[in-house]
Amino acid sequence: MSLVTKPAISTTASAVQEARHLAMPIVAFAAVIAILYFGRVFFITAIVATTIAFILEPFVGLLVRARFPRPLASVVVCTVALAFLYVIGMAAYTQFLAIYADMPKYGERIGAIIDGIQQRVANLEDQTYRVVVPARQRQELAQAEAFKQAQKAPKRKSAQPAAPIPAPGPGLIPEVRIHAESNPLGEYLSARLSDFYQALLMMSFIPFLVYFMLSWRDHLNRSFLQFFHGEDRLVATRSMEGIAVMVRAFVVGNFLLGLLMAAISSAMFWMMGLSYPMLVGPLSGFLSLVPYVGMPLAIVPPLFAALGINQVPVYLLVVLAVAMLHLIAMNLLYPKVVGSRVHLNPLVVTFSLMLWGFLWDAPGLLLAIPLTAALKAVCDNVRTLRPIGKFLGD
Repeated sequence: MSLVTKPAISTTASAVQEARHLAMPIVAFAAVIAILYFGRVFFITAIVATTIAFILEPFVGLLVRARFPRPLASVVVCTVALAFLYVIGMAAYTQFLAIYADMPKYGERIGAIIDGIQQRVANLEDQTYRVVVPARQRQELAQAEAFKQAQKAPKRKSAQPAAPIPAPGPGLIPEVRIHAESNPLGEYLSARLSDFYQALLMMSFIPFLVYFMLSWRDHLNRSFLQFFHGEDRLVATRSMEGIAVMVRAFVVGNFLLGLLMAAISSAMFWMMGLSYPMLVGPLSGFLSLVPYVGMPLAIVPPLFAALGINQVPVYLLVVLAVAMLHLIAMNLLYPKVVGSRVHLNPLVVTFSLMLWGFLWDAPGLLLAIPLTAALKAVCDNVRTLRPIGKFLGD
């Protein structure tokens, strides 16, 4: 009896142990996804600050080599970056004010276009109805509909004088009902007010985080490497350098390509006679770099600017010009400027966009590729994770 029971017990124990080995990674993965989802504002802020620090670090290094103290060099670089952003923001703000002043004119044009489209759709439906349904059948249907309406109409009753409404007595107060009119925009803003405040609060920490990451860079590197010993310390150093180089190349490459497309778009829109080419061009150029949905997003700003002309050939020319520029940039320039530094296969890029877009919405779509490329940089330097790095690569 004991000989039969003992193998059964050992088999059950091994099955339980295998189930635990399978369950632990699943539970850990679910915990990581939950932490990333519920802490998305914190993680997005930290990643954006780290990315900006990686971009500004070479400029700080130049000042340090010029005998500037690192804290002073960090202050100078951060101040120049903030001034640059301020100038760009003021220029965009001026253009938006001009657009806001012309908004009634554009609203009338949009309303006229929508009315024309509705009228054409109604005419097309009428013509289709006339072609599909013969004239005699249409007449019979009209007569049958008129007969049904006549049968449903109630008979007129003799008019009776309405009873007078009694005036309220001295101790009676007439009932007054106040109907609160709902405002969808107000309800949406009130519902999102806490999220907006939280995002604005976290964004205010970005300049301070960037400054401390730049000024305390050496101390942070030494403190981080103390967690590793021997060969692991060398692997950690290489991983950090790989992440910094990759993020810097990705962001700078996208920025330079966006500047090139913004300049070409602004010149094209200026030659077409569109309104606000200095605002519409950069918007269209940088929106064109958004993965998968870049071309339709890039077409929207110049189409809105073309409302000032309101001619069909101009609309067609705008669509063709933006589409050609997008295709040339994404198929010829992007692989050489950005793709050669990232080395991710298209399937992994698609899945990463889906995952990070689900977790962090629009910021996730923008950060998906550098996050996945950073993960690949770590896997390439860790011996046990190199198969994952080869799977992610191209």
